[in-house]
This record gives sequence, C-alpha cells and structure tokens, in this order.
Amino acid sequence: MAFEDVSELLDETLRLPVRGRIYTVPAPSAAAGLRTQRLIAIVAQAAEGGDVDVDAELLADADEHDLYAEILGSAYDEMLADGVSWPVLKHASVTAMVWIAQNKDAAERYWNSGGDPSRMAPNREARRSGAANTTQSRGSTSGTSTRTAPRPRARKRR
Repeated sequence: MAFEDVSELLDETLRLPVRGRIYTVPAPSAAAGLRTQRLIAIVAQAAEGGDVDVDAELLADADEHDLYAEILGSAYDEMLADGVSWPVLKHASVTAMVWIAQNKDAAERYWNSGGDPSRMAPNREARRSGAANTTQSRGSTSGTSTRTAPRPRARKRR
C-alpha cells in the first residue's frame, strides 16, 4: 500500500466575515496548533475546578498579543490595518482557537454566537422542530421510581 501526499487536502483555512469583508485565517503551524490545544486543555481543566499544573513556559508563549497574531496569521495584520475593533479581533482569535482545538463546525457556532454560550443553542427552527427538545417522554424513567408509595396506616378504632 502506498501513501499519497494529502497535505493539500488537510491545508484548511477559516473564513471570518467582518463588516462586509471576509478575512481568511490560514491553518496554523503544527507548533502553534499543539500549543493552542495544550492551552485550551489547561483552561478547560481550570474552568471545571480541576487542579491545574501551570506550565510557565506555555503561559509565557501564550502572551495574548503574540498568541492572537500567531493564530490568525495574515488575517491578524489585515484586521489591524483595517482598524477592526478589539472585541472583534479577540472574537476572531478565540474563534480560531475553537477551530484549532475542535473543528470548523464548532468554530462557526462560536462565531455566530458572538461568544455568548447561551446563543450557541440550536436555532429557533431547530427548536420548533423538536430537535432541541429536552422534555422527557412519559416513558422515561429518569427521575422517577418504580416503587409504589407506602400506604398510610389505617387508624385503629376505639
């Protein structure tokens, strides 16, 4: 079996629309991708209340300005030249981090939510169709018991 060079197939980009312009974020270098994944794993562990072994070198490498520039690649300089606001630059950077750590679908959901986790739920049409319905059916045993309640004791007559 011979392996073919699939690097062109794996060389993805992320396209982010900002004020009528599309910024193309190139795939990060392997080192940047690995560093971003480690950083996100540490943040997730801390958010869940777990003990975090602080990697001083990783955190030093993750200086916000440098990290955003590395993650966004050429799109970073383009955004700065176009005068994009700090919240938009930050949102684009975090979206790229989601893309690196997860995938394009997760990044798109994050981008479209504006960074608001409550807006990452399915859209109204999906909710109406029942796709997001979390109401349990009558047949569900979650939270119910099959034991019958004890009968009250009969009062003795005097």
